[in-house]
Parts: sequence; structure tokens; C-alpha cells
Amino acid sequence: MARGDGRLTHDLLPGEKGPQDACGVFGVWAPGEEVAKLTYFGLYALQHRGQESAGIATSNGEQLLVYKDMGLVSQVFDETALNALTGHLAIGHTRYSTTGASTWENAQPTLGATAGGTVALGHNGNLTNTAELVDLVAERYGSKRRGELARGNTTDTALVTALLAGDPDHTLEATAMEVLPLLRGAFCLVFMDEHTLYAARDPHGVHPMVLGRLERGWVVASESAALDIVGASFVREVEPGELITIDADGLRSQRFAAATPTGCVFEYVYLARPDTAIAGRSVHAVRVEMGRTLAREFPVEADLVIPVPESGTPAAIGYAAESGIRYAQGLTKNAYVGRTFIQPSQTLRQLGIRLKLNPLREVIRGQRLVVVDDSIVRGNTQRALVRMLREAGAAEVHVRISSPPVKWPCFYGIDFATRAELIATGLSAEEVGRSIGADSLGYISLEGMVAATEQPAAQLCMACFTGRYPIELPPAARLGRNLLEQSELPLGAPEDGLATLMSGVGGVGALDHP
Repeated sequence: MARGDGRLTHDLLPGEKGPQDACGVFGVWAPGEEVAKLTYFGLYALQHRGQESAGIATSNGEQLLVYKDMGLVSQVFDETALNALTGHLAIGHTRYSTTGASTWENAQPTLGATAGGTVALGHNGNLTNTAELVDLVAERYGSKRRGELARGNTTDTALVTALLAGDPDHTLEATAMEVLPLLRGAFCLVFMDEHTLYAARDPHGVHPMVLGRLERGWVVASESAALDIVGASFVREVEPGELITIDADGLRSQRFAAATPTGCVFEYVYLARPDTAIAGRSVHAVRVEMGRTLAREFPVEADLVIPVPESGTPAAIGYAAESGIRYAQGLTKNAYVGRTFIQPSQTLRQLGIRLKLNPLREVIRGQRLVVVDDSIVRGNTQRALVRMLREAGAAEVHVRISSPPVKWPCFYGIDFATRAELIATGLSAEEVGRSIGADSLGYISLEGMVAATEQPAAQLCMACFTGRYPIELPPAARLGRNLLEQSELPLGAPEDGLATLMSGVGGVGALDHP
């Protein structure tokens, strides 16, 4: 049976694909604490970063256990499962698939053997040199798939896990210091053996990762909001190019590469929780400022400013404050729609099934509306939204978007539509506005967006808006989310024969950037 995609977004259309989140990772080293439950709540705070699968690994110093399954954190774990995951350290992962299919085999944490024990690993981000790593695994360990790769795992994470096997002369820490410099692309890793917790962030620091302190231990997480939920105090960000090691001897830090920061600007626009801070700046404050900038760049005479909840809300607040136009809730959201397994038939679609949003007719009837949203990808959702608002009696609908036009795919951990499907690829802003049926459309300028983050433009990745990729991409033939599912690779097919020949996504168009 086909599963619902489980996205926690505002999409009106069942099955309509929006920008998909990176994954969420969490790790804790805290003797005497219920580390599995701490990890559960940490993952709960990171659920927005991935809703396809969830997993937790724990160790009691002698035995390492992994429990994972498809579904939301609350669907995968119950009290019984968490009580069985005992120990003094744990890692957790909540996944959206940016490489490899959405299958149980690809759920994380991954598990592998090392020279001295076992390693479990969780990964947020996307590697760009997967094909090169396949060759390296084959060179070091032979062409026969082993470990997770043999069991049908087709992710770049499984390759990293295989490379961490190392040899008898190296500890896991020493092996990690050798392997991490070989990885290209975006990665925030949490991994562990029976005794030690590790955290590593790529030299570009594409996605956020933070370090926190518990009374009796340490926490690492994708976002600072996850520290808040488990009662950990924020210490600092994990530095780009840093490996952190936490064990009975305390915390130590090493650099495996020089830092060249280019953080993902889309974290500020949409991915991160508004109650998270990135590079010392509140994400909520950034989004409010983006709304203020939009009001200055694209003013309009209107009666109400309404957000597309929830991601458009802070920017709408900013737009209303700057413009002096009254802010109102014009759309109500069903808070309990996170994952649906039932795909509506065409008949139900034609009836206008609205699982997630419904207009407040008495609020918007006869009003000139400014509708604020975070981004436009294909345009189908906004088209349905504008139509719905007009049917509810809106006099005018002016759409304002708190990010520039998305024109390029991401290869660092966000799964946009392919370039051919991105509505802004072939149309001007005016043409997009007409296409979605709006009276007017305004996108924030690139400069306005950057200014709102208070980060230097040179330290932000804006490839999805500009087509300029800060981390070099390999040739199109060696790029794509389903690379490891191709049976002609030097590792051969998985033992269970699940390999399928599927082409990569968006590779050719993305390499033709300006």
C-alpha cells in the first residue's frame, strides 16, 4: 500500500510535493539518565526535519542496540520500546530521504562493525561524492557488499558507515579523522560505539548543529530547539570541520578540515524551527525581518495581511507591522494532519478536499488580502490557495513570498522538485503571478533576504536561488539520489536483489548553471 508522504507542511493538495526537509540528528552522553527517552523527546523537537522514518541507538557500555522503523517518532516508539533501550549514551535520527529510497532498509541510525566493536551512525545532509566513495569502499573491502550495503541500504550514510570499519591498528576516533576529510557535500553526523559519542559537521557548515550541556552529560542536536526540549543549556555550535568526541574522559575537539562557512540560507527561510537560533540569530527574528523587507520592496493597498500557516506566519507579522495593514488569521489549519496513508481519488480531489487548510470566510469576505508564504516551488499549492480564497469571497489576493524565486535543485540535503518542474525556471515573477491567479506577486530580493539573516553573503549557500554551488559537484552521471540503486556499480547488487535502475534527479540541469 502506498504510504502518505507525511510532510508537516501547509500544502493544500494531497500528493503535491513541496521543498522537503533535511534530516534531524540527536546524540546524548549522560550516565544515570534515561538516554533513550531524552533522545525520543529530542527527535520529537526535530520531527519537522523528516517524517519518513525514525530510529534510536543506545549502548550500556557492552552492547549496542538499534530500534528504527518507518513513520513519525510517536508512531515508531512506545514506552516498551524505549524502556528496552538502556544505557548511558544514545543517538537518534528522523529521516527525509534525500539519497536512497524511502524504505525500512534506509532508515537510520545505520549499524556497522568496526575493528574494535560496533558503530551506529545518523546523518543529516547529502554527500556529493557518493560515486567516489563507492569506489573507495570497493577498493578497501572488495566488490562484495557488506553490512548495511548488503542488506539493501542505498544511502550515502551506509557508505560512511562502511568506511568507518577501519582496521585493527586504528580506533574509531582515528578512523573518523581519516574518513571525514574524504567526504564532500553537506553532513552533520552523530555516531557512537559502545563507549563514546561522536559529532562531526562538514567544513562548510551547510546545515546547523549545536552542542548542549546537561547536568550529568552532553547533548548534540541539529537545532537549538531540541536542546530546549530536553532541558540542556546551549554551549555553542559545532564548528564546521570539527569532530567532537565525548566519553568518560570528558569532551575533546579536533579539526579534520579548515572551516569555510557557507550555511544554507533556506534554513532561515523554511527548514529550521522558528524557536531555533542559527549563527546567534533567532530564526523567528529573521523571518519577521524578511516580512518587513517584503513590505518595503512590494507595498500594496490592502485590508488584511494573512499568513499561510505555519511557515508564513512570522513574515506575515513583519509585513503587517511594516505596512500598517491589519494582521489577521484568514486560514485555519488542521493541527492533526501530519501523515495520511489514504490517497484521495480523483473524484474526491475534484470535490476540493482540503486536509490541511480551510478559509475563515467571515474574516476574508470582501477584503483585499496580502497572503504571505515562504516559497513557491511548482506553484500548484499557491494556485489552489488563491482559488480557494477567491471562492471564499476575497476581493483581491496579493501574494508575497519571503524568499527569491527557487530556480535550481539542491544537492546538499533539501529535496526540491527538478529544475524542469520549478515554476520560476521559465517564468518571470509577473508570469508566475498570472499563472497562480494572483492580482500581484512579489518575491523578496536576494539582497533583502541576506540582510535579514545578518550573515555575510559569502558565508551563505544560496544555490537554489542563484545556481552557484559552493561545494563542487561531480559530473551528472555520478550525481543523483538513487546512485546506489544502480546495479552496475563496483559494489554489485544487494544480496536481497532490491537494486533497481533509476536515474538521478535534476543532475544535468543543475550543472548548466550560470
